[in-house]
Amino acid sequence: MALKAAEPRPAHPGAAAEKPSIQKPEDQELARKLAEQAAIEGELADRELRVANLRAELSAFERRYLHFIGARYAELDEYKAQLAELLARQQPGNERAQQAAREARARADETKSAAGEKSAQEPRAFEATPEMKRLYRDVAKRIHPDLTSDRDDRVKRQQLMAEANQAYEEGDEAQLAKILNEYECSPEAVKGEGPGAELVRVIRRLSQARGRLAEIDAELQQMVRSDLHQMKERVGEAEKYGRDVLKEMTEKVDAQIEQARARLENPETPSLPSR
Repeated sequence: MALKAAEPRPAHPGAAAEKPSIQKPEDQELARKLAEQAAIEGELADRELRVANLRAELSAFERRYLHFIGARYAELDEYKAQLAELLARQQPGNERAQQAAREARARADETKSAAGEKSAQEPRAFEATPEMKRLYRDVAKRIHPDLTSDRDDRVKRQQLMAEANQAYEEGDEAQLAKILNEYECSPEAVKGEGPGAELVRVIRRLSQARGRLAEIDAELQQMVRSDLHQMKERVGEAEKYGRDVLKEMTEKVDAQIEQARARLENPETPSLPSR
């Protein structure tokens, strides 16, 4: 009797699941780039917070300086201009006196314009709370315009970041939270489709983020080297030893103003020291 060939056994129901999954190269590269993007976006958000904080501190210090010193320098330069113009009228043929009067008037106008109107209240120094810093960092990490390659989305992000910068400088936590929440719920927050297209977008976002990091570094260096920052550092260092440098400067200028006023009333008094 002929032997019957053995029939193949049916495949085990779980056999297909035991096969190792194969990840496509583009999926692997996308995963690596997404991890790199997350890291650089975190670094960018930290750097944006640093530059925003320094910008706000310098702006607040400048307002304090102008409040205490700027208006007084404007008053002092106005007296000096009036003195120079008085001497020019007394010596109509003296070209040097005429030129000195024109230069003194130009300087007085410039100082007055820079000082602006003196506010009734002393401006407050800028000091961000930890919650403010956290909110700003979240906004910068999610909304920064250099993290998108879509033109329309970029325009909207630029406007939102400008609003976020203003809110941070004004210490408005509620506005920062509102900006972040509204953008997270907007249609622009929806990602595209397909690993290939997403990989291209991620690569471009990385390039844009690196470019922005370079811009921030340059801006930070410029602010740190500025005269305003150097003065702020000197004032802060002196305060550690109980000195109020702005008050000392104010008293010095006040003394010069009194001398200028006295000399204007009596032009024969000794000339004013230069500041």
